[in-house]
Amino acid sequence: MKEHTFSIIKPDAMKARQAGEILSRLEKAGFEVVALRLRRLTPAEAEGFYYVHRERPFFRSLCDFMSSGPCITMVLESENAIARLREIMGATDPAKAAPGTIRGDLASSIEANCIHGSDAPETARFEIAYFFPGIELVRSER
Repeated sequence: MKEHTFSIIKPDAMKARQAGEILSRLEKAGFEVVALRLRRLTPAEAEGFYYVHRERPFFRSLCDFMSSGPCITMVLESENAIARLREIMGATDPAKAAPGTIRGDLASSIEANCIHGSDAPETARFEIAYFFPGIELVRSER
């Protein structure tokens, strides 16, 4: 069954000029981009997005990092999109990510790890609504 997932190409990947490579990998893996926006998160937007981590010691540095430069927010569609994206991204810590995954090949640290992806259907619904409120998502014809 086709589903939607949410993803962010993070500021570190944008600074390293890796956005095209990441988008290419996602499309080659069969994902359809159904919404995409280049943006720079405000500190308040980053805090709202990562609110589930607000009690964690890394919360402030994560929000500072995510609002440090431009990023690309997007909604992707494919069969089993959430699980497939998690697999293609690789482990959160690039030192533990398999070669051939986005993080394994492109990321430099556990925080500057190139890409974010939803981890569950409920998370995907929240994240899509957070960054694309009121938008009608285009369904692919494939």
